Parts: sequence; C-alpha cells; structure tokens
Amino acid sequence: MRSDPVVQVQGLVKRYGRKTAVDGLDLAVGAGTVTAVLGPNGAGKTTTVETCEGYRRPDAGSVRVLGLDPVSDSAALRSRIGVMLQSGGVYPGARAEEMLRHTARLHAHPVDVDPLIERLGLGSCGRTPYRRLSGGQQQRLALAMAVVGRPELVFLDEPTAGLDPQARRATWDLVRELRTDGVTVVLTTHAMDEAEQLSDDVAIIDGGRVVAQGSPEELCRGGAENTLRFTGRPALDLSTLLKALPPETTAVELTPGTYRVTGEVDPQLLATVTTWCAQHGVMPERISVERHTLEDVFLELTGKELRV
Repeated sequence: MRSDPVVQVQGLVKRYGRKTAVDGLDLAVGAGTVTAVLGPNGAGKTTTVETCEGYRRPDAGSVRVLGLDPVSDSAALRSRIGVMLQSGGVYPGARAEEMLRHTARLHAHPVDVDPLIERLGLGSCGRTPYRRLSGGQQQRLALAMAVVGRPELVFLDEPTAGLDPQARRATWDLVRELRTDGVTVVLTTHAMDEAEQLSDDVAIIDGGRVVAQGSPEELCRGGAENTLRFTGRPALDLSTLLKALPPETTAVELTPGTYRVTGEVDPQLLATVTTWCAQHGVMPERISVERHTLEDVFLELTGKELRV
C-alpha cells in the first residue's frame, strides 16, 4: 500500500462549450483499493474518469495518475493502467479471441490468455467477430482486455451492465482478486448493490463535484435514520417502553401487532426493547433492524427526479 493516492484529482474543471461538466472536483483513490464512482446521468462522473484515463484534457485543476500526468505522460502510463470502455475500443470485424491475444502481445508480461478466456466464458465466442457478439459478450471481452496486461490500476466503466447473474458473479470475483493482488480498481456503476459489495470507498458525484465520499458503511451510517421493527400482540402499552428508551426515540404501533422503534439503533437500544418485551410477557417475532442503504443515501444526495 502506498502512502500517496494512486489517483489524485484537485480542482478539476472541464467544460463543453457553455456547459460545465466538472466544476472544481476533488477526488483521491488509495492504492490497492476498489473505489466506486457513482452519480446520476450528467453528473460529471464519466468526464472525470475519462480525464483520469487521459482521453480528455482538463480546462483547470490537476490530475495525477500513478504520479504522472495522464495526458503528457500517456506513453509512460499506457503499460501500467487498464481501461474497460463500456462500448467501442475494439475493431468491429476482429474476432474476440484474436483481439484479446493481440492486446496481450502489446504488454511485456501479460496474464495467460487461455485461463482468462475460460474464466470469463469467452471460449464459445472466440471466433465470432466483435460486431456479432451479444452485449454481455462484448462486456466480458472488454473486461478481459483491460486486465490482460497485468495493470497496476484499472478503470472499469459499468463492468456488469447487461451481464447475466453468472457472468456478473464472475466479474465480481475477478475484481476482488485484483484487489487481493494489490491492483487499484476504479469503477463506475449504477448498481448500488455492486458498489456496496465490492468497494472500499465510494465517491458520489453530482453537479460536477464530489458531494460525498467514504466507505459504504460510513455513508450509510451518516445521517441515517435507524429503525427497529417487531411484531407481538396488538395494543401494547408503549408508554413504559418510551420511558426506558433515549429521549429522541419514538415507538409506535403501525398496524395491529406491528411496532416500529425509531432512533439511534445500537446494541443497547436493542437490549432495552427485548428486555421490555420480556418484562411484559411479549414474545417479539420477526424483529429486525433497518438501516439506510447506499441507494437511500444516493437518492438523498442527488434527488429522486429523473435525469436525461
């Protein structure tokens, strides 16, 4: 693990004509981590990642990738990073296997192509031209091309979009293996469960800025309203329960026999509720603790309206 970030973005600005796509964005990616970059359509996440990859030149601010400028030092970076594009980057008439083997030959120490083909289920379509591959097959080929060169850092754009559950699981396992091997992974995704499962760090971008960054646990804990639910006999007298709970906590009967306790749910609160139930001869059934998900946090920060 390095002490310095593998990707360091400071004050990034990128404009397209009169439209400011990225507006003073700051982002740091730690070595050997998986960082998920989330954001609604038009938030600036794709432009940010493409700038880090060297495909776009910033209008202001600085970008350093592995300590280098991704534009002026692109030749030095090319062999050290892997890039998975959501579409494009492959000759339409090239066969899947020949494209992957060609990409491997461009690197000094590529991984063994045959196991990679088998792992990502590309054997059955190896002789099929790229333009005739299904969307899922194109995605898997793009992923294989991004990692075949043993990169230190890999950018994955929507790596599981259009994949069936088996291929999605195989992709997740590969991302985890990359992290175990010390590879830094930056991925963009609209799948909140994917970000929660894979990432050490999540950066939520909106309006061209990072509006929140932290681990999934930190983001879901911060500002989340915790809820404990249980069922028991109807019409319980909750006044004594409220006296035993912290002052800011509420307890209500939602429907006959279904109760909700809202507040800072921690082990002490859970113990207070179960002790109260025991003292009042109540057998709590289907007791559960609910917390905000990453999707809840995302919607709170970026709004619920549709983006075009």
